[in-house]
Amino acid sequence: MTTRALRTTLLVGALLLALTACAPAANELVGTPAPDGGVPGFWLGLWQGAIAPITFVISLFNHNVGVYSVHNSGGWYNFGFLIGVSLTLGGSAGGGAAGRRRRH
Repeated sequence: MTTRALRTTLLVGALLLALTACAPAANELVGTPAPDGGVPGFWLGLWQGAIAPITFVISLFNHNVGVYSVHNSGGWYNFGFLIGVSLTLGGSAGGGAAGRRRRH
């Protein structure tokens, strides 16, 4: 095996290993009530997504603050959370360029 082929094989192996580290795990607390007795749904997910950038900064200094509620209703909470984050952070990455006119 040549040096170039060995490097390519190692690079592909490292990338595959890195990608498997990103695989999501099951949330076993979905649908279970939080300590306050509620199960966050779409609207709370929307709110928590909207304040996620602020919550993230606070969570760096306070270990009792989480960015995401693990006691949630599942898909609807996730959907609300993603919409909230998208609204706060400006939506899609290329969305701003779609409405601009190009000058020649």
